[in-house]
Amino acid sequence: MISLLSHIKIKGEKLFITLKTVFIRLLLAGLTGAVCGVAGSAFHICMEFATSTRTAYGWLIYALPLAGLAIVFLYHTAGLENDPGTNIIITSIRHDGRIPARMAPLIFISTFITHLFGGSAGREGAALQIGGGLSAKLARILKLGDKDSDLMIMCGMSGLFAALFSTPVTATFFAMEVISVGVFYYTAILPCFFSAVTAYGISILLGAEPLRYLVAAPAVDAGSVLLAMLVGACAAGVSVLFCWLLHRSAKLLKDKIKNDYIRIFAGGAVIVVLTVIFGTDYNGAGMDIISGAMTGTSRPEAFILKLLFTVITIACGFKGGEIVPSFFIGATLGNLVGTLIGLPPQFTAALGLAAMFCGVVNCPVSSLLLSVELFGSEGFVLFAAAIAVSYILSGYYGLYTGQKIMYSKMHSKYINRHTK
Repeated sequence: MISLLSHIKIKGEKLFITLKTVFIRLLLAGLTGAVCGVAGSAFHICMEFATSTRTAYGWLIYALPLAGLAIVFLYHTAGLENDPGTNIIITSIRHDGRIPARMAPLIFISTFITHLFGGSAGREGAALQIGGGLSAKLARILKLGDKDSDLMIMCGMSGLFAALFSTPVTATFFAMEVISVGVFYYTAILPCFFSAVTAYGISILLGAEPLRYLVAAPAVDAGSVLLAMLVGACAAGVSVLFCWLLHRSAKLLKDKIKNDYIRIFAGGAVIVVLTVIFGTDYNGAGMDIISGAMTGTSRPEAFILKLLFTVITIACGFKGGEIVPSFFIGATLGNLVGTLIGLPPQFTAALGLAAMFCGVVNCPVSSLLLSVELFGSEGFVLFAAAIAVSYILSGYYGLYTGQKIMYSKMHSKYINRHTK
């Protein structure tokens, strides 16, 4: 009897500790989600303002080289001239590194400047850095230990991602999957989800419109699955090219043009010239072109021009993200491939977007969830086919060199290597 009572007491104490831990983590996740929801909404409003202002005043593009000088000045003044970008957020979770608090406002302001004056960049790089920076600061204020701080950073990543893209489930799994591909940080699933849903709810309350597309999926049969796999293969090839050019161009420009001010001014001038030649479709994030690809067709050369604009913008030192440009590239590439292989180009635009996302971030689970949250579940099997092929054929390339691939994509083998 005494032994039974002792056993029950021990079990009760363990249950209490578990419930206490869950409650504390949810409290921290909710706090992080609330902060990220407000910050993400403010960031979204600023990006929309930048885009509408640039559209209304086309002459702003000519000031892009000067805007670049302002960005470099900000980072030099803040002591972050060797800014590691999103990589520091990813590696900090594996190695308990310290994220500078000033990173969040810097990337916020510099991304706004890039978009306002016509640089080709996205928003998610800023989202991950703002979310990681704010949550790391919160963790220091609350004097949390290393492991709880890492959890807060992941909650910040998922919260900002959810607030900006209105995809809370994708945001949850992306934060868990992107750090070390092949190893899910399952301990973070509830806090990250709670943070993402909180941030998403706040963004909706503050006026953000959920990003959703209506595309009709063809019937699922052997032929359509094979064609979807072909779209995935094309997206994988372009994703490898995109990542390789981004990293190679950044290194080459830094080697050839040592001065940060000269490098970004020259890159901005090249973007101005390209804009005069090819038009303004490839400036900014290009969300309108992505939406257009889901309802019709885009120009056949659109994907390669967006790739070129984005590589130059990011490689020379402007700030922003690469995921929204990859959405643009994938959607317009899908349009082109669809017209060539006989699938509805509107649907292959959606396939291309999801497969391209997988190819550049190496996150197949997050990519599949993204396809459901953006396009619905009607074409689930076809999305799975395209994403699976893209993941395998994209090899070990990725947007974030701080990311690690833990297991081989071709064999049951532990490799633990950085993306390239």
